[in-house]
Amino acid sequence: MKFGVVTFPGSNCDHDMIDSLRNDLGQEVIELWHKDKDLSAFSTTDCIVLPGGFSYGDYLRCGAIARFSPMMQSVIEFANKGGRVIGVCNGFQVLCEAGLLPGVLLRNQNQQFICKNIFLKSENNVASITKDVTGRPLMIPIAHGEGRYYADDATLDELEKNKQILFRYCDEFGNIIDSANYNGAIRNIAGICNKERNVFGMMPHPERATSTALGNTDGQLIFQSLINNN
Repeated sequence: MKFGVVTFPGSNCDHDMIDSLRNDLGQEVIELWHKDKDLSAFSTTDCIVLPGGFSYGDYLRCGAIARFSPMMQSVIEFANKGGRVIGVCNGFQVLCEAGLLPGVLLRNQNQQFICKNIFLKSENNVASITKDVTGRPLMIPIAHGEGRYYADDATLDELEKNKQILFRYCDEFGNIIDSANYNGAIRNIAGICNKERNVFGMMPHPERATSTALGNTDGQLIFQSLINNN
């Protein structure tokens, strides 16, 4: 699988993502610039990644301006053709703004920026990105001020019905409880996908948990699931 990592003005996790995929996971990575449009080097079995940061300074709303960048127009077309797209943190916000994923990311419930290791768990054995990690708590860092996932009840019920919820915040034992939900996300949701299960968004940063030098490689399991189930 080939990965394309997009850099927007204000991205600050793009090199983290590139290093993780290229050096820790041994994948081919092509760096993409927000003003470019060409995705001809990628097939629908490849993956475009929207990294974390503060695209365009997060003016208006997080991800609201990035959604209109030339590259995002191509990413939307790529996703609509079945190509895989992952948005992490700010990238998740961009995907929601672009209409590729439902719902929004609101200010954290405590109105503060949160940066810490947390635990998440997947019960989704259908999506390629979670198929190999279901049922076990993973320690993955978060770093966001607006990561509280929200959608109306009808949308949430659809997500549940269609198995579009990828991850939920949990404690170290895998219990999905309020005290483990640091940003106050509705139904403890930490990540979702679209109905076709080729567009994935998550607030925690798996790319920050792929190196033995950092003492945590749980993020490798998430990326490896995507690669193994290509």
